[in-house]
Amino acid sequence: MAIRIDQWLWAARLFKTRTLANQACRGGRVQVAGKTVKPAHPVRTGEAVSIKQPPIVRQYLVKNLAVKRVSAALARELVEETTPAADLEKLALARHDPLGLIFASRDRGSGRPTKKERRSLEEMLREVKS
Repeated sequence: MAIRIDQWLWAARLFKTRTLANQACRGGRVQVAGKTVKPAHPVRTGEAVSIKQPPIVRQYLVKNLAVKRVSAALARELVEETTPAADLEKLALARHDPLGLIFASRDRGSGRPTKKERRSLEEMLREVKS
């Protein structure tokens, strides 16, 4: 048996809405077995699913299938996260970075960094290197 990848992503609570899961598939952020997939791609148990969530790529293993959204407790039985711990730490750092300086992510067209932002970035880079 197989179901649509966007349905499964929503049912396993990896996305809040099915529309968001659909948009992630269309945007090329979801991969099954290393290949970018469309929302209607059938997913089966035992397959590896990767979701690009900047600055990392989260990796999951499909344990069970569900067509309808299930409770959080039951959702844990549908999916197993196989993302390396180092990547999860990177994601936690990015979430706690108020200025976005750790990964130097700036909105396109926002101009050059201010002197304060530049100095903060240089200080963090010095800490990372040492």
